[in-house]
Amino acid sequence: MKSILLIGMGKFGRTLGERLCNMGDEVMIVDKNEDLVNSLASKYTNALIADCMNIDNLRSMDVPSFDVCVVAIGDNFQSSLEITSNLKDLGARRVISKASTEIQRKFLLRVGADEVIYPDIDIAAKLAVRLNSSNVINYIDLDSQHSIFEIVCPAKWAGRKLADINPRKKCGMNILTIKKSREVINTLDGDYVFDAGDQLVVFGNSETILNFTNKQK
Repeated sequence: MKSILLIGMGKFGRTLGERLCNMGDEVMIVDKNEDLVNSLASKYTNALIADCMNIDNLRSMDVPSFDVCVVAIGDNFQSSLEITSNLKDLGARRVISKASTEIQRKFLLRVGADEVIYPDIDIAAKLAVRLNSSNVINYIDLDSQHSIFEIVCPAKWAGRKLADINPRKKCGMNILTIKKSREVINTLDGDYVFDAGDQLVVFGNSETILNFTNKQK
């Protein structure tokens, strides 16, 4: 369980806050929209109506006590920039800020953001990958070259042993785990026999894995 300070309750903020609460985290939400905060307050550990551009308002929140501070403001970049900077000045342990463009990301990192996310760009990028390969269920970028993919088991692998296929050597990817119906198989050995319904969680070079999945029927 983590303690989260979530600033900005637009669509992204509300979705993030709901997921965090469902995972058991303690979440304090802050927004200057009184009606919005009042309508959401009962769902969260704490809720505050405040303009976070005012550093005295931020100071009253005991910023260093939170594990993570999220700046989820999407319609006013100047506000996002100043709030990010002020959070770090007040001793925030970790600040994650939302950006819409690469130039915004650079400025947010420059003023102290520990991480910058692009919700719209990330969704578009993931959709583009899925549209170009029906065998990709989901993926997470780890850096500019490596990703973790969830892919459909290739038809030609069904009924064959892991040792015989040797995906690390022959396909350039490591199988981390396998989802079989409602079961997750974390420990794999060379005798594991693939099933046509398996979903494989694999790690490797992004381009290599995408090229592999695009060749599968």
